[in-house]
Amino acid sequence: MNQNLIAIAKDNMVRISPTKLSIMVNSIVNLKVSSAINQLQFSSKRISKTILKILNAAVANAENNKQLDIDKLFVKEVFVGKSLRMKRWRPRAKGRAGSIIKPFSKVTIIVEERSEIKKDNK
Repeated sequence: MNQNLIAIAKDNMVRISPTKLSIMVNSIVNLKVSSAINQLQFSSKRISKTILKILNAAVANAENNKQLDIDKLFVKEVFVGKSLRMKRWRPRAKGRAGSIIKPFSKVTIIVEERSEIKKDNK
């Protein structure tokens, strides 16, 4: 992996469960950045705006820090992981309490400059 041709952007506090987030971000892997941005802009999911911000940050890092060509950028990899979990309590019957877990996620988006599209042999 050539470190000069990739750029990275991270967000460590995304307020959604990692399971829901991974479904959303797996749809943009191996896409050209322009088509990934279009797909995120017209998505009806709430979290797509946050993923779009992270993707735009990765594109800005590629352009300003690595001097890569924006038109040749592809989404190479997206990593999703667990972060902290907010714990809340809801009153239940007979003086008991039910727990509510509000999970956070970590997202890392890696963009790469390519000259052509790599095709997977399936």
